[in-house]
Amino acid sequence: MKPLVSILIPAYNAEPWIADTIKSALNQTWPRVEIVIINDGSRDQTLSIAQQFASEKLSIVSQENQGVCAARNKAFELCQGDYIQWLDADDLLAPDKITKQMEAAEECRSKRTLLSSAWGYFIFRPHKAQFVPTPLWCDLTPLEWLQRRLGTNLHMNPATWLVSRELSEAAGPWDTRLLGGGADDGEYFCRVILKCDRIRFVPDAKVFYRITGSGLSNIGLSNKKIEGHFLAMQLHIAHLRSLDDSKKTRAMCVNYLRRALFRFYPERPDIVKQLQQLAKTMGGELESPRLSWKYAWMQKLFGWKATKWAKHCYNEFKSSLIRSWDKTLFRLEGLMWQGRTGPSDDKSAA
Repeated sequence: MKPLVSILIPAYNAEPWIADTIKSALNQTWPRVEIVIINDGSRDQTLSIAQQFASEKLSIVSQENQGVCAARNKAFELCQGDYIQWLDADDLLAPDKITKQMEAAEECRSKRTLLSSAWGYFIFRPHKAQFVPTPLWCDLTPLEWLQRRLGTNLHMNPATWLVSRELSEAAGPWDTRLLGGGADDGEYFCRVILKCDRIRFVPDAKVFYRITGSGLSNIGLSNKKIEGHFLAMQLHIAHLRSLDDSKKTRAMCVNYLRRALFRFYPERPDIVKQLQQLAKTMGGELESPRLSWKYAWMQKLFGWKATKWAKHCYNEFKSSLIRSWDKTLFRLEGLMWQGRTGPSDDKSAA
């Protein structure tokens, strides 16, 4: 009998996207799949939409809002799979994503091999997703992967991974102190990687990563997220140094801190001081961050906080324009499809 794969979906206010995400999970070509959805106190129609797909294969559990990490822990507690596929409620899996990775898993014959895959950004139109390889898109040892991740500030979408239950149990639960923004999944998979023997990259397996907002740029607007992100950074460094504490690794960690300093400066001088002290313990120094020429003049006139806020607003405005344009093209494509197929075709609803 083929191994069972559990697709675990935490969902909070995912009304616009949850149906497409569920369909991508149900359309997997791997023959043995279960889907567990945790509705984390959504206040929109997420639950009612998900319930339309309920079956022996798909179960839905609701809980009071506790955050994405608590929802993921609950999903893992309930699942029965031999392998775990994490999937955020706005992302999509290619139909053969799990099949491709399970074929690689059967070749490896080791539950300690961690499987990764390619992924591409999109907004409304998955067929326009761009898959841009990074230095993480290859077979790597745990040390090589963590060094590249911190050394070049790269990441992998959570859905790219396929994790055996053995590895998942060895890594332990998601850390509920970390409040999203990339801090939670980055830290969790660092622990998974510490427990694996090697990372096998499966290039033909694909994940579609939907951009629904400004992501990490919102960290600076919430003290809880700031503190959670700072904690995640400390844990990332500790995980890497537990494998290797060479001069090369410490220099990578200092550069990692240097790139992140802007997120905390100048609003949280307490965290900035701790970052500087941490850098010193690794033989480095952190100077005050510098702005690009586009904002340096503004900082001189209006100060750091006003300039940082202006930068944030500009990025939000730019993101909004890009999203609006892509949404317009998405609707136009839907109208064109409807004109070709007629109103009776189910796909005309797109």
